Amino acid sequence: MKQEIRVPEVSDGVVKGIVIGVSVAVGDRVEVDQTLLEMETDKAVVAVPSPFTGTISAILVEDGQEVDIGQVIMEGEPEDGTQAAAPPSVQAAPAAAEAPAPTPAAVAVAAPATKPTAGGALPPPRTRVTPPGEVAPASPIVRRFARELGVDIHAVAGTGPGGRISEQDVREFVKGVMAGATPTAAVSRPLPDFAKWGAVERQPLSQVRKITAEAMAYAWATAPRVTQDDKADITEIEAYRKNFNASAAPEAKLTMTAILVRVVAETLREFPQLNSSLDLAAGELILKQYIHIGVAVDTPGGLLVPVLRDADKKGVATLASELNTTAAKTRERRISPADMEGGTFTISNLGGIGGTGFTPIVYAPQVAILGVSRAEMEPVWQGTDFAPRLRMPLSLSYDHRVVDGADGARFLRRICEALEQPDELVMEDPS
Repeated sequence: MKQEIRVPEVSDGVVKGIVIGVSVAVGDRVEVDQTLLEMETDKAVVAVPSPFTGTISAILVEDGQEVDIGQVIMEGEPEDGTQAAAPPSVQAAPAAAEAPAPTPAAVAVAAPATKPTAGGALPPPRTRVTPPGEVAPASPIVRRFARELGVDIHAVAGTGPGGRISEQDVREFVKGVMAGATPTAAVSRPLPDFAKWGAVERQPLSQVRKITAEAMAYAWATAPRVTQDDKADITEIEAYRKNFNASAAPEAKLTMTAILVRVVAETLREFPQLNSSLDLAAGELILKQYIHIGVAVDTPGGLLVPVLRDADKKGVATLASELNTTAAKTRERRISPADMEGGTFTISNLGGIGGTGFTPIVYAPQVAILGVSRAEMEPVWQGTDFAPRLRMPLSLSYDHRVVDGADGARFLRRICEALEQPDELVMEDPS
């Protein structure tokens, strides 16, 4: 006799979930409590067990479908006398330290059971990541562990029977990334065939784009980033800059980026932890006694970051001349790899393009980067009335393992204060 199989109650407060993997097919013979499908709720990944031993005659759901508690998901034909005494329920797996032993009425499995090969042996461990459309074979506890570490469970290759993923596999994956393994290769997943839905065109990546992609993936994977926002009143310093440029030679024109390089370099002396790199393997913070500022330059071939060396030992006039020359060389692709190495802090100025703010990615192994957006006139309260002031948005992203929020806020505020005091700007090289 045909029997409906419904989504059982998972836990209090859970009313629906997403199907993330169907473990059986129509015509399959199943045992009582065998996993039929996986469902992800807002609390855990759980498995729906079979209430009987018998044959699956219909599957009414598919991967990615949202289902409600009590919804019919399959139909089957139980064998006589094999039906469970009561409809099974599913519990979300608790933390490892408090996980009870599973019972026939409380099953929490995150992946379908591994099927033996024809010879009775289990298939070998997986050495690849999980392709799209497949369920990563890991328990709810391992899935939660991966989420807590910010790891995509699909990117981890399992070493257990049939490729099952363990907590140790997740730890090894993280160690590999932290040790400098290429994150882009580590987390790469096969893409679907986009041509199924329409015409596509493939363009080879430039070498600059490949290097940028690898560097950004490494930075994103290794540095837990926080971004601090502030605004600097640049009314007076912008007036000073325009007055200076009125009589300056083209190669000596003063830009806001050049001013920022000098201000940042001076501020880094006061906050040396933002001019450092973290050596986790040695348990040390590397404080650099030199200040080399990288400046992101937009080129037709992609983003390049040439470095202005010893920026704290040069005045704004020298930095402006160097920056103008370096930017021109960079856009003409005459910059050498050595000119882009050794930076201790980076500035990315998008003010010439626009935008009110953005979140720059820390350029590891540096620990901080300053993002600059377009300045706008704003009404600012002066104590008795409002006055129009030119204010420039600044966004400081930093590695929170090295820089505390309070120090990040103080550093950015000090930069704002320096920009608001053009009379203190060091134009000539310090003696």
